[in-house]
Amino acid sequence: MNAAYEFVTGPLAWAAWGIFLLGSAWRLFSMYQLAKAKDASSIAFMDLGFSLRSIFNWLIPFNALGWKKSPAMTVGTFAFHACLIIAPIFLAAHVMLWDQFFGVSFITLPDNVADIMTLVVIGVCLYFAGRRIMQPEVRYITTGQDWLALAIVLLPFLTGFLAYHQAFNYDLMVILHVLAGEAMLAAIPFTRLSHMVFAVFTRAYMGSEFGAVRHARDW
Repeated sequence: MNAAYEFVTGPLAWAAWGIFLLGSAWRLFSMYQLAKAKDASSIAFMDLGFSLRSIFNWLIPFNALGWKKSPAMTVGTFAFHACLIIAPIFLAAHVMLWDQFFGVSFITLPDNVADIMTLVVIGVCLYFAGRRIMQPEVRYITTGQDWLALAIVLLPFLTGFLAYHQAFNYDLMVILHVLAGEAMLAAIPFTRLSHMVFAVFTRAYMGSEFGAVRHARDW
């Protein structure tokens, strides 16, 4: 079991980070090339001011019209993304790994706070799943890729929660947690999770088009 842990936290972790970084760079470059070939004008009217204006306004809960139309979805989305980002970065066990491998240490979340944030991610994942099943308009456009992305996000938090509370076999659960996290990292450039990479550019494009071309707001 020790050898397996060293493998998943060593070579496999480096491979996951490599796939994530190189895959993200390749996707960004390929999408830029595609945009330049198919719709060069979309690049020409990109404007930093309108881009930042759009990004800023969409980051404010209930500020955009879309956020106002679905309060439950808005609260769930903002809570989900905040916990999804903050909990893994500032979890004490993860910071210890950064310190161990790179000599980098920073502030950590109290374990009980990280535990609550983990439950928020799990709970909102279940809410998203229920929404895809129960709401006809959402169910109609749901594909296997959507379910795959949801499962990829859920598993690292579920296995991490079970490992922290020492449910089942602790050593096995830790390894499964690391594997799930690495699978998520490697999958980001190639699945629906790629919006983590593209979202800022999509919002910049929308902000620029509405601001510079239509002279209107996009929120």
